[in-house]
Amino acid sequence: MKANFLKYIALFGLVALLSSCEKDEDQIFMKENPVAPSIDVLPDLMLSRDQGNEILEFECSPVDAGFEASARYFLEVDASGNDFANPLVVYNGVQGEVISMTVSELNTILLRKFAADLVSDAEFRLRAVLVVDGGTGAPGTGSNTFQYISSVRPAGVFAYGLPRLDLLGSGVDQKVESALGDGVYKGFVKLSADHSFTLYNPDTETEYGLTAGALAADGAAITPGGDGYYYMVVDLNENSYSLDAYMIGLVGNATPNGWDAPDTKMDYDAQSGTWYITADLVDGEIKFRKNDGWAWNLGFGDDKDLGNLVQGGENIPVTAGNYTITLTIVNDATGSAVITQN
Repeated sequence: MKANFLKYIALFGLVALLSSCEKDEDQIFMKENPVAPSIDVLPDLMLSRDQGNEILEFECSPVDAGFEASARYFLEVDASGNDFANPLVVYNGVQGEVISMTVSELNTILLRKFAADLVSDAEFRLRAVLVVDGGTGAPGTGSNTFQYISSVRPAGVFAYGLPRLDLLGSGVDQKVESALGDGVYKGFVKLSADHSFTLYNPDTETEYGLTAGALAADGAAITPGGDGYYYMVVDLNENSYSLDAYMIGLVGNATPNGWDAPDTKMDYDAQSGTWYITADLVDGEIKFRKNDGWAWNLGFGDDKDLGNLVQGGENIPVTAGNYTITLTIVNDATGSAVITQN
């Protein structure tokens, strides 16, 4: 087995050599025991709302495969003792040395798993997925990728609770939150044209509606323009709000409408930050897309890994059956999915 593996790696080195016209002596070889990535320095994880715009940096060492490898990195966190059975993805991208984000971005992620305004015991790890080549079926290709995982870094985390506005009368128990506590509230909401709503601030016991087109205390209820999910932004400093359609759905010849709209729409779970659906599918392929259009769509990356979905990626094959599907969207750009046949 090892002999065949080394042959594949040697073949990869030869193809790379010929395609790039490098010198005869410049060949690429993979280490027999590549060095896994590591998390070298954790930032201060006692988060504070008044530092919401400050940048946090996780200092890491990338995977060392013996050559300059193309890898995707996943910074993950889970509760201590959970053995990463259901980790949160803090970062999904190609940066393997310094992973940066704002305090408010990390806080929003941590609140999906950890209680607000309490110190919780957590564990972090850095997972690297390495794709050596494609199309040969060799180790390191397609769905047979190399994966290397760092040692676990334990840490105490403190995620601060967020000021909120409750949507009264919307037909759903939901809210938008202010990550910075600066009077700007954001979040996904499910609305219906049949349910007008107002915005209630439980901290000040103030109810906001519309007066002459602007938000005002005790104003008239807001009537949505249509049914579905929206990304809502409320700015109490400017007395304004916006609603942008944000509906994630399944599309593909495995779904009832094939590759045509309307897509099979998913629901959103605010606590976990995931989109989910239970649906009957037939033999075929699927992708995830937004608002029934192709401007935003997620599919397989080169590694054919559901944990690494990318914009404009390849179709995802499925066989006929009833499925429960969850999708986590990272930075409105990439994502990870769990597809379970019931």
